[in-house]
Amino acid sequence: MHGDIDALLHSQGGVATTGQLLDVIGRARFESQVNSGDLVAVWTGIYSRTEPTNELRLRGLDLRAGEPVALCLGTAANAYGFGVEDISDLHVLTPPGHQLRNSDGLVVHRREGAPLAMVEGRPATAPAWTAVEVARNLHRPRALATLDAALRSGTCDQRQLLLAAARQKGRRGIVNVRELIPLARPEAESPMESEARLAMHDGGLPDPELQYQIVDRDGRIWRVDFAWPDCRLAVEYDGFDWHSGPDDFSRDRQKQAALHEVGWTTMSIVSDDVRRLTREMVRRIDHRLRRTAA
Repeated sequence: MHGDIDALLHSQGGVATTGQLLDVIGRARFESQVNSGDLVAVWTGIYSRTEPTNELRLRGLDLRAGEPVALCLGTAANAYGFGVEDISDLHVLTPPGHQLRNSDGLVVHRREGAPLAMVEGRPATAPAWTAVEVARNLHRPRALATLDAALRSGTCDQRQLLLAAARQKGRRGIVNVRELIPLARPEAESPMESEARLAMHDGGLPDPELQYQIVDRDGRIWRVDFAWPDCRLAVEYDGFDWHSGPDDFSRDRQKQAALHEVGWTTMSIVSDDVRRLTREMVRRIDHRLRRTAA
């Protein structure tokens, strides 16, 4: 009997319905295997041999719907590689002609007319559409971080973001997203760098060069997060893992010394500067820009 169950599960990507299992092993053995943990609930009425991963959960939804279920919002963004928000729920589109319902860990959406693409063998709302839709539901700093990440992933370009925003005209949050798309840059390497750049922009600072490369007197190339080459000012964002070890600390000191030697001024900023002390951060950068320009 175990072989019959395993063959059934294997043929369906590791999942089976209650009805299918009852046909194979009967009610008593089914209940015994559920109680012993040999069968694990993926969703109500859907079981597997192992604790459900997101992939198993999606296969369970496919089985319930009778067709592959499309990803959307943060789940699609994660699949494309540009999700910047921590999400635990699966966000999917309800298939035409089927009625999936919200449940613990599952949020079902209706998105009539949303363009679909394929990612990792599964349908999902198209990358640009997904990025705009996710950004619409976020505050401006995180929205820009999402748009930056979408460009950095290479799954879409700025023109496609603008077209997706036009197709979502009139929806909540779209005005902010339309204003942010021209600011989006693929060079931003982290959400906090995106937030910092938006704070600089909103504070009236001139736009910096991102991930700018500087050659020192020994021919070594150093890259800085934000640079104003005309003023030879470099600003680095330091995250929580900064100076995680002696080698990192030593390299940072070496980098600062090398940049100072070729006439660059360096500054460091942290998350509190970006989120809590924004005016002070902008004022300090502006002061350095004016001072070095003079």
